[in-house]
Amino acid sequence: MVTWQEVVAQKRADRAKLLEPYTLPESALPPKDELYVYDFFDKGGADGLLSAKDKEITAIDDIDTLAAKIREGTYSATEVVSAYIKRATVAHQLTNALSEVVFEQALARAKELDDYYAKEGKTVGKYHGVPLTLKDQFNVYGVDTTLGYVGRANNPVTDKSKEAVLVTIFEKEGAVVIAKTNLPQSIMWCECENPLWGCTVNPRRRDFTSGGSTGGEGALLALKASIMGWGTDLGGSVRIPQVFNGGYGLRPSAWRIPYEGVPVTIDGQEHVPSVIGPMTRNLDSLISITKAVIENEPWTLDPKCIPIPWRQEIFDKHLSQKKFIIGVMKDDGVVRVHPPIERTLREAAEKLKAAGHEIVEWSAPDLHQDLVPILNKFYIADGGEDVKSDVNKMGEPFMPYVEAMVNRGPPISIPEYWHNMVLKRELQKKYLDKWNASGKLTSTGEPIDFILAPGCPHTAVPCRTTNWVGYTRVWNGLDYSAAVFPVSKVDKEIDSLNEEQKAYIPRNDWDRTNWPLYDPETMDGLPVNLQIVAGRLAEEKLLAVVKRVEEVLKA
Repeated sequence: MVTWQEVVAQKRADRAKLLEPYTLPESALPPKDELYVYDFFDKGGADGLLSAKDKEITAIDDIDTLAAKIREGTYSATEVVSAYIKRATVAHQLTNALSEVVFEQALARAKELDDYYAKEGKTVGKYHGVPLTLKDQFNVYGVDTTLGYVGRANNPVTDKSKEAVLVTIFEKEGAVVIAKTNLPQSIMWCECENPLWGCTVNPRRRDFTSGGSTGGEGALLALKASIMGWGTDLGGSVRIPQVFNGGYGLRPSAWRIPYEGVPVTIDGQEHVPSVIGPMTRNLDSLISITKAVIENEPWTLDPKCIPIPWRQEIFDKHLSQKKFIIGVMKDDGVVRVHPPIERTLREAAEKLKAAGHEIVEWSAPDLHQDLVPILNKFYIADGGEDVKSDVNKMGEPFMPYVEAMVNRGPPISIPEYWHNMVLKRELQKKYLDKWNASGKLTSTGEPIDFILAPGCPHTAVPCRTTNWVGYTRVWNGLDYSAAVFPVSKVDKEIDSLNEEQKAYIPRNDWDRTNWPLYDPETMDGLPVNLQIVAGRLAEEKLLAVVKRVEEVLKA
């Protein structure tokens, strides 16, 4: 009988062997107690491995720019894939971001693409030779999909037709999968740790979390070790890592992006569905790859995908709209945001107002406070049995957050489940009515165009201390399209606690846990992201208004 510890040792040894050709010696790496490694590549830490061309390639943040340079012949697919393989390996050494490694397959595919280019004089698809990485949850031929469970190891995908539809689409477009990335045990947490692969940490402060559940992607993108990442989002799992790492992430409405071929914990629970979302290093890339997936008509491959084509006219309309009415949500009424988030949101609202947009205060504390507990009931409707069965399969230990989740209570009855659905629908209707009635607050009588809100109540925090995800989860319950984007950084000089903040008395247990986490000294320099929410199935509108807002804030 093989023990769970032996499986862990074997899987980590297999990964180390695949990484070995590109691994830096320990002597070349920062000491384990050196927390800030975000500038490791910039300071020449990997110069013995990365060539000047490798650094030139990985410095390009924009996916379409990189694809154009491959198309023009500036770089070959092999050069690009090789550069990212090297950088991803070192980024993994710094943050523990990778799970399954497919470097050999990626290089073989890159050679096929180069041979095709040499013979035909043209590229394969829109993203010929562009590397991508995926959360461990996505099925990729030849490797495991563990969801962070030891008991799911050593069961690789052996049927090509079982690969994620998203992988099929991007292979058609010429992109090359190079690796899968770490996630928490069960997926069901906003950090990134499991007994199989360990903990993924934040490159700006390695005693802080990279977020979750798509934390491996967040860390890689932050270190420019991936240019295109894909994750899943059940309560913020695409957005939270990008908030903690200062990147871009989109939570589309359910079934706009294909989920087929992506196993999930509590599979069959679809009343708060997990959705797939892109993660990138700039906004144009987020727009490009979202549009590309939808233009490939994924509903022909995934029966649940909604057959709504990419609506360029909606994108263009909002991109050219002169004035927006923006609902600014400073507080969800449950957990107060930390000073840097409060400042960033205030400054953003001031800049948008100065640019001619109308700002109104958006507040719905009762709806936020009521909706999140209802959503939590869906996640553990089975009393945690689905998660328990996977954890107990090999006898691996429960991570503390997983153990707390599965022990919240017994399974609920079918009538209780139905009642929960009614409560959720009623709150969805109340929120929709509130949005539609917001014209009472505006100068024109028209309702708000979108909501500008915090992405989280805090920036990145120490590992195992994240607790309140209501700022992201509520939009999952409403199924609204939402995106996060970087705006500023923590500045210990201007973000120190003022007298009012020092005297603040937290409202509840969530708030009492969150408020003391703030430390301007340890958080100095960490990125601060904001979130824009644009309603249900509003991806084109959302991406256009994020672009408009970012233009104002950067100006």
